[in-house]
Amino acid sequence: MALTTLIAVAAALQALGLLVSSRGPFDRAFEGQHGAHLTVRFAGSEVGGRPPRLADSARAARVADAAGPYPLASVRLWPVRETPPGYTPPPSTLVGRAAPDGPVDRVALVDGRWATAPGEIVLERATLPPGIRPGARVRAEQIELTVVGIASSAGRSADAWVVPEQVAGLTAAGPDVQMLYRLTAAGTAEDVRAGQEAITAAVPGAALTGARSYLDVRQVAQQNTAAFIPFLTVFALLGLAMSVLVIGTVVSGTVVAGTRRIGILKSLGFTPLQVGRAYLAQALLPASAGALLGALLGNALAVPVMAQVAQAYGTAAVLVPVWVDVLVPAAALAVVAATAFVPALRAARMPAALVIGRAAGGTGARRGLRARRALGRLPLPRSVILGLAGPLARPARSAATASAVAFGALAVTLAVGLGSTLVAVQTGGDPDRSGTVTVRTVLPPEDGPGAPAAVRPADPDAVARVLEGHAGTRSFRRTARTEVDVAGLTGGAPLVAYEGEDTGAGTTMTSGRWFAAPGEAVVAGRFLRASGLRVGDGLVVSEQGRSARLTIVGEVFDLGDDGMTLRTAGQSVAALESPYLPAVFGVELTAGTDRDRYLAELNGILEPLGARASATEGPSSSVLSAMRGLIAVLTLMLVAVAGLGVLNTVVLDTRDRVRDQGILKALGMTPRQTVVQVLTGVAVIGLAAGAVGAPLGAALHRAVMPAMGRAAGFAIPQAFIDVHGGALPVLMALAGVPIAVAGALAPAFWAARTRTARALRAE
Repeated sequence: MALTTLIAVAAALQALGLLVSSRGPFDRAFEGQHGAHLTVRFAGSEVGGRPPRLADSARAARVADAAGPYPLASVRLWPVRETPPGYTPPPSTLVGRAAPDGPVDRVALVDGRWATAPGEIVLERATLPPGIRPGARVRAEQIELTVVGIASSAGRSADAWVVPEQVAGLTAAGPDVQMLYRLTAAGTAEDVRAGQEAITAAVPGAALTGARSYLDVRQVAQQNTAAFIPFLTVFALLGLAMSVLVIGTVVSGTVVAGTRRIGILKSLGFTPLQVGRAYLAQALLPASAGALLGALLGNALAVPVMAQVAQAYGTAAVLVPVWVDVLVPAAALAVVAATAFVPALRAARMPAALVIGRAAGGTGARRGLRARRALGRLPLPRSVILGLAGPLARPARSAATASAVAFGALAVTLAVGLGSTLVAVQTGGDPDRSGTVTVRTVLPPEDGPGAPAAVRPADPDAVARVLEGHAGTRSFRRTARTEVDVAGLTGGAPLVAYEGEDTGAGTTMTSGRWFAAPGEAVVAGRFLRASGLRVGDGLVVSEQGRSARLTIVGEVFDLGDDGMTLRTAGQSVAALESPYLPAVFGVELTAGTDRDRYLAELNGILEPLGARASATEGPSSSVLSAMRGLIAVLTLMLVAVAGLGVLNTVVLDTRDRVRDQGILKALGMTPRQTVVQVLTGVAVIGLAAGAVGAPLGAALHRAVMPAMGRAAGFAIPQAFIDVHGGALPVLMALAGVPIAVAGALAPAFWAARTRTARALRAE
């Protein structure tokens, strides 16, 4: 009883904690950090020597609180290691702060510590470069800095932080100044705009060079986290349902197993109410201890799970709320009380002789005997026949066990489906990734990141001629990126121009087809929604007064650039004469070609031209990796709860049949046959439960994945969702068998080790 309540409370506490953490994660983190409603940047040349002017802005109308001024510089943070060809880090906002706390924007340290001396830097987790951890080194304007911590600002006030005196050495013209404000009213964009106007009026003549509203950060954060909410909610609800089911099954089974004792108590003069209270006390005492320990265990296990959730949501890690710590154990004890008191009271109201008679060998025993006789005609070992007949003797208990196993099989099927779809999404979400080999037409600076940025790209036509004539090349395509203006869109859109053979290789079309003729283009679903266009419509792209008309012939599955990239043949937009970034080639090799040897020979020719070939890297996504990690952890939790339900039910069943086991042992049943008998019974239940749970898990997967896609703002292709094909449904249906058998192993071996004389003392 105590173990059941412990595990169920721990699982339910994590499940409810997940539900709570999925409700407004940004808003909760923002308020917890006292985030800035308005992040303002002032020109240092205007206010650097007159900080009192900025202090006046903290007392402006509509300003509730303020922090700063903090020195600020815009720099590029280069990793002190080899970088990929053509790689240039984006500009980063670096702010000088002596401490992470303050009246506004209390930055949360995720790893490491805060910078306390020059030469140290703390990086924002949301914009953390790949592979950078505390202890790594980065370079900014010829100054090497050691990463001492990773932090998270809910309002994204900066990309990195150093001590204030460090900032002055990173900019020749002197640092700018950052101020952080909390407003008295900031619920709408109009409120924030009014606050900005009040701040500007309070600092006349100050050069306000930029301001960012927390509402913009909030919108991006909600788009990034929306996809997590559907599957986290499903797993949390499954965890709660399984916890209630396991507690109810075990407690009621324990009471039913004590039916003979209830009859004896009645014959001694106990009233039904006294019997009910006695069983209630017997259930609540161990359950209370289990609930307390379960709350402690649940909080301990929730720390890594909540950390993963926080990483997925891009917020600081949160703990399980106190009210959840109180509610879950209280609810568990209420379930224990109800499931113990009601069946005990019902049995106590029956005549004592009838209760004792049923316990001695009533309907269940007769039903089990009939089942064994019917199955005895099968050409199977006797231990297997006894195991097959076991679930029929107590169908209610078997049904409860099957329910727990079905939930476990459902969770496994759902997890396999989610994981398979996420892998497909990650692989198919990058139309630019193609080929076994990638050739970039620009090399990194020879003198490192501090060298002049003007690195001359290789001539793409010369690279193409090398690839055409090189042994082992089967086909290749060339892509180049630029930005163009699109009629009807504010801010323009990225454009990728293609040349070469089979330009659509490796792409996934949601609707329509890949472009095949001049003037045709494909876009992602977000582009269509943002522009109000549909497949078949035309659009005009322009560059410096030059324009080209394109027809959208297909919707491509594309997760890059927020799904706003326009893709077409290079000749379709040749009239724009756009300044492209250095070209990238995707190369397919002929069958049997050794890739390493091919790369070595090819680079010997390309590097003098200013290009370099490398093996095409696999797709990577921190968001999808976080999703897969969470799915694995939550599935293991649900399977553990399902196995616990089987364990407790089999323990009850084994103890109920200890007399029968003693008789069978006296007649010659070996310990191995006893194990086979017990495991056969639960394997049958597991097989039936898996046959029910697996289709339900597949159906739930088909419902959850489109919801995740819609929440993230894109449509997942049906081919990525239909992953339960081939032999996979059969394997998933069989998942209930190992879950049931694993839960029954311990009581099966206990039954096998029980001595005959001890078992027959139940006579």
